[in-house]
Amino acid sequence: MPIVTYRDALNQALREEMQHDDRVFLMGEEVGEYNGAYKVSRGLLDQFGPMRVVDTPIAELGFAGIGVGAAMVGLRPIIEFMTWNFALLALDQVVNAAAKMLYMSNGQFPIPMVFRGPNGAALQLSAQHSQAWESWLAHIPGLKVVTPATPYDAKGLLKSAIRDENPVVFLEGEMLYNTKGEVPEGEEILIPLGKAERKRQGEHCSVIAHGKTVLIAIQVADALAKEGINLDVIDLRTIRPMDVEAIAESVKKTNRAVVVEEGWEMCGVGAQVVDYIQRECFDFLDAPVLRVHQADVPMPYAKNLERAAKPDAQKLTAAVRKVLYLE
Repeated sequence: MPIVTYRDALNQALREEMQHDDRVFLMGEEVGEYNGAYKVSRGLLDQFGPMRVVDTPIAELGFAGIGVGAAMVGLRPIIEFMTWNFALLALDQVVNAAAKMLYMSNGQFPIPMVFRGPNGAALQLSAQHSQAWESWLAHIPGLKVVTPATPYDAKGLLKSAIRDENPVVFLEGEMLYNTKGEVPEGEEILIPLGKAERKRQGEHCSVIAHGKTVLIAIQVADALAKEGINLDVIDLRTIRPMDVEAIAESVKKTNRAVVVEEGWEMCGVGAQVVDYIQRECFDFLDAPVLRVHQADVPMPYAKNLERAAKPDAQKLTAAVRKVLYLE
């Protein structure tokens, strides 16, 4: 099976969906001539031309609004933000237009569109360029929120997002573009939105993760397996809708849970997961549910402080040991 990068898997998904449906087009800053800020749209301008791969000015609110209007009249736009930190300028269109149009039009205007781009921290980009946006966006009824962790999931989820009849927020890990994984060649990959996946099988503790933190969870699971501690790693893949059944099935099996996320503690995705666990699995728990997350500070620029602020394998390992009463 071919090994491809996360960015190339996304490129395959875009190319295949633009071939599949001529209503699909890509719009954003540097998506055409420059082949995308992270080279995700490499080669698409040459293949599909400037009417379907549209370079824009630095005007997120403006081109997001054009995308909403295009979706209202039957096209299927993909709006690329160079980073979700810049998308803050376009949130009026994402939250007040795209998310609400179907409801406020009494079903007259479905909004089949995708807002996509890198999310979360990279390396030393400081506080204004290192934020994880999933909890903000998942708070909004009318949006679906997707956070793929692997190349396979990135391709399959993006293809499903493009075909969905609702606005989908697609959050790509900024540090994941160069990661590699198996992606089948010549095979249609469509991963349903709202379905989690078990990345590791175990019976001692559930670890619920999404996006970049899935790789941390897998790393910790593989390391602890050598000590005879087997973790059940659940990759949420979609934050909204969230696969509550998969979470409950895992926790009822292991009786312990740790939730790891890239964002802050207050009102984070992990808080929602813990709420589900205490409602659905309270009588099965043998220890309090713990959370691993970013420190409650704007992301520092200094390398040592940035490292201290981020969730990592050491912090997750300590949390797992604590719920197992090994520390």
